Amino acid sequence: MPTSDKPARSFALPGIALIMSYLLGIGIITVAAVAVSSDGSSSSSSKSTTIEVTLTEFAIKGNLTAPAGDVKLKVTNAGSVDHDVTVGDGKIATKLLSAGETQTIDLGTVAPGKIELHCSVPGHKESGMEAFLTITDGSSDSADSGGDDMAGMDHGSTTDYAKMDEDMMASFAKFPAKTEGSGNQILQPTSIDPDGTKNFELVEKIAKWEVEPGKFVDAWTFNGIVPSPMFKLDVGDHIRVKVTNELPVASDVHWHGVEVPFEMDGVAPITQEPIAPNGGTFTYEFTVDKPYMAMYHPHMHGQMSVPNGMFGVFQVGPTPIKKGITVAGRSVPANITPAVDMPMVLNDSGAIGYSLNGKSFPATEPIVVKEGDWVALTYYNEGQQLHPMHLHEFPQLVTAKDGIPLDQPYWTDTLTVAPGERYTVLFNAFKKGTWVFHCHILNHAERETGMFGMVTAVIVK
Repeated sequence: MPTSDKPARSFALPGIALIMSYLLGIGIITVAAVAVSSDGSSSSSSKSTTIEVTLTEFAIKGNLTAPAGDVKLKVTNAGSVDHDVTVGDGKIATKLLSAGETQTIDLGTVAPGKIELHCSVPGHKESGMEAFLTITDGSSDSADSGGDDMAGMDHGSTTDYAKMDEDMMASFAKFPAKTEGSGNQILQPTSIDPDGTKNFELVEKIAKWEVEPGKFVDAWTFNGIVPSPMFKLDVGDHIRVKVTNELPVASDVHWHGVEVPFEMDGVAPITQEPIAPNGGTFTYEFTVDKPYMAMYHPHMHGQMSVPNGMFGVFQVGPTPIKKGITVAGRSVPANITPAVDMPMVLNDSGAIGYSLNGKSFPATEPIVVKEGDWVALTYYNEGQQLHPMHLHEFPQLVTAKDGIPLDQPYWTDTLTVAPGERYTVLFNAFKKGTWVFHCHILNHAERETGMFGMVTAVIVK
């Protein structure tokens, strides 16, 4: 039975509607300022300034400057996906703007200093959609709106292409980079009861995590690692998982894709009381009676805890690959044993950002095999965006969706994985070389300072 700081409870809520909206794309803020005087003429010394902000995809350009006084932002989304502009702590923001929409927001009277602007769509700020509005005292030319500077900020006049080339080459040279910490470690039971029940412990806590060389973040974790410890169980196992919450907020644990009793589903306060912060506990107990390629993560405050690192793999039974079949003229031998069988957990927002198994290139782990080896791989999308995962050279045979074996496997070189989905694939590394493996939304993998994020490689020796 579950245990908690408060008695467990379960109840039905008639008419619960869960609306999940996943917004795609990466944005930029392009800015130009126009100062408007009381008579309608333009003037850099005016106390009333309108900043024109244009949203498109991936980069921040322009001079975001205005003199102290009344300031407004005229925001236009010229991109292809939804964006907004949120000011500072979020008390002032545009609505979510679709492509082509414009909205003007009033910042009121502002004093000299800097004001942060960002897009609040998950992952957009972390990918570069952030800028700072500089408010000057208006006493010198520094108070100029910056419109002329913006006009000169085209690629031909300001972009240092040679530096971009240098940075790109340098980013490749660092791969694979060593960083502290390794996720997906198999969680071992703390004890096994005489009746075979396996006991596990998970501690929810904030811990330092090195996402890429030198970049440490405050990750929200289970047991201090990202991705969280991996459950690898046998069909028929009865498990008991004690969860201790050392986070500053209440929490729970949802077993995503696993059939469990209602009171074990981990959706506080519907199926249980929340696990109290700063030391509260709850024990989940259930039997896994069929194979799963599933996940686990908090449901309560999930918009904060999951992007920041609280996600893990929950596997029951063997990885669902296919052997001894021929699909579209390509054969899979009946006697293969994959040289590598690994999870690849995708994330794209929060403190962790664009990453594979909790690391950003060049700290991502390569898949190293010998020529002719077979590789089994399961994608787990714990992010908030779609990711078309593209493997160079080697077609991927998709053998299972969400852990359910497919009656008709199919080959693909690019597989789009949506949030919450799991796909199992098999491929044959039939040719020597270092083959790039990445998300094919290219600004999830490249930036002006080089490769980053959702990139790794299959190294065939």
